[in-house]
Amino acid sequence: MSNSLNSDDAVVLGQIGRIHGLKGWLKLVSFTYPAESILDYPQLQAEIGKQRQVLEIDQFKLQAKALLVHFKGYDDPESARELTGLELSVAGKELPQLGPGEYYWHQLQDLKVINQHGLMFGQVSKILETGANDVLVVTPNQDSIDERERLIPYLVDSVIETIDLEQGTIKVNWEADYLA
Repeated sequence: MSNSLNSDDAVVLGQIGRIHGLKGWLKLVSFTYPAESILDYPQLQAEIGKQRQVLEIDQFKLQAKALLVHFKGYDDPESARELTGLELSVAGKELPQLGPGEYYWHQLQDLKVINQHGLMFGQVSKILETGANDVLVVTPNQDSIDERERLIPYLVDSVIETIDLEQGTIKVNWEADYLA
């Protein structure tokens, strides 16, 4: 079944890993927190060939170090092998609404990072989950003050001053000469 999900609207929630067993089961790498939250979306989008298609999780098993899934219609290792490596996504509108001042990681991706003095550091290339707090990885761009990659802690109200999705910016309380 194909779907007309615009790839710009797609939010990647996970990636299909290797085959597990003889009945078409696959390991699933979830990018959600907690990992099993991806199961809240039993119908996920994947690009198979050149077309976006719906894959339906019809069974799952939570194991200590892995999430195993079975997709409807992929009942043997040969057919399931077609799915390995595929990214799984949903339309952004399917994600739960967040409260004021809360953001999904994908919303922060590519935002420009400017400090309290108006100096451009670059843009968010990825976000690291460190345990204590998340960290923005800020990669320089053509408007940056220098060529340094910066790791800026995502600490709301102390380091992160404002996030403006419409302007595409994050204002941070962070000096240009900080080492992190």
